[in-house]
Amino acid sequence: MKSAYELAMERLGKASPTVKLTGEQKKEIAELESKCTAKIAERELLLKGEIVKAIEKGDAEALQQLERQLLSDRKSLRADCEEKKEKVRDSGK
Repeated sequence: MKSAYELAMERLGKASPTVKLTGEQKKEIAELESKCTAKIAERELLLKGEIVKAIEKGDAEALQQLERQLLSDRKSLRADCEEKKEKVRDSGK
């Protein structure tokens, strides 16, 4: 008798079958991930310097705006990366 987990995994496999990636696709995805991580780190370094300056000045409004910008930049960079990775995955179909 199968557990509820096993049944759910079977249904999930039927709904969206697992995609097998080639070595080249895996390499491209890893490279995209690496570039994305580097871009995020670069953006964080730039904005963290500005955040420190805002803290030193006691400018709470600028601080909040910079933190929102950092969060927004992270989300957009991550979304862009995921979109590119999805294109690589789809290229194998």
